[in-house]
Amino acid sequence: MKSSFYIGDLKIGIGEEPLVIPEMGINHEGSLDVAMSIVDAAARAGAKVIKHQTHVVEDEMSHAAKKVIPGNTDVSIYEVMERCALSEDEEYELMRYVESKGMIFISTPFSRAAADRLHRFNVKAYKIGSGELNNYPLIKHIASFGKPMIVSTGMNNIESIRKAVNIMEDAGVPYALLHTTNLYPTVPNLVRLGAMQEMMETFPNIPIGLSDHTLTNTACISAITLGASIVERHFIDRKDRPGPDVICSMDEKECAELIIAARDVPQMLGGKKEAAKEEKVTIDFAFATVVTIKSVKAGEMFTKENLWVKRPGTGEILAEKYESILGKKSKVDIDNDTQLKWSMIDNI
Repeated sequence: MKSSFYIGDLKIGIGEEPLVIPEMGINHEGSLDVAMSIVDAAARAGAKVIKHQTHVVEDEMSHAAKKVIPGNTDVSIYEVMERCALSEDEEYELMRYVESKGMIFISTPFSRAAADRLHRFNVKAYKIGSGELNNYPLIKHIASFGKPMIVSTGMNNIESIRKAVNIMEDAGVPYALLHTTNLYPTVPNLVRLGAMQEMMETFPNIPIGLSDHTLTNTACISAITLGASIVERHFIDRKDRPGPDVICSMDEKECAELIIAARDVPQMLGGKKEAAKEEKVTIDFAFATVVTIKSVKAGEMFTKENLWVKRPGTGEILAEKYESILGKKSKVDIDNDTQLKWSMIDNI
């Protein structure tokens, strides 16, 4: 088990900055031009990687799939994928375009032929969809390529996840696991970040993250606060485009915001409840210290009528000591509006 690994020059792992994966998926609806526009938007958002889906429909599905209609569309899954699949030449051109933008191209192969295509492309890593997690023959085939694998685990339990983990461990490939709920969109009460934490406890040395299908960045940011190493959301350049996954896709602005959160949130975690040394500049003006509000003669008693607490906090005696000074006497003559010092007080 490896707590971190590289995809290209990106280090992914426990204690590293969480990786944000915008998933183009099939949001291009089979258009290479639209796919390239989506890539442009991801690059502008600051993404380091973008994920595609590789569909070789005749190898992926039998004709029985023509009778299966997913919950996020009104036509069969076979028709959806047939409409949205890019040819091998088109997908290779897309990968090269992603790389020309300085990003890493990864994809989810949904069949052996799709995996072999990506192997010919020499992709730097493979994403495994939730539906393929318990397709152990396909997992074993992809693991044989020796490349890093990011594996979604929706619709599966720890036992089936462990079987896939054992295959990847036997192959010696680095991998990460993502908790997922496969509903499009996912309502908040079905996100179940506790399941992600259960995976962290079960596989403590493996990078764990979230592949999310809700309508906002909230789940991903929440996952980051719990230690997610990777967060993934579907991605689109414009939300007015057609497509079954567009409803749960983030756009360029949301992607940029999630990337900022992935950078900043981990830095906000930890610490203890005490003043930070950097707060001294604020303490100096924000705290109150003990100050005379009338002139005080030597031997005169300090009372509420001649002593109070005022900003700034640059005086010697903090406001919390005010009550302990009342009733004591002054050693010296003190002008009005003077920050009191311990040396001015008799019988300390």
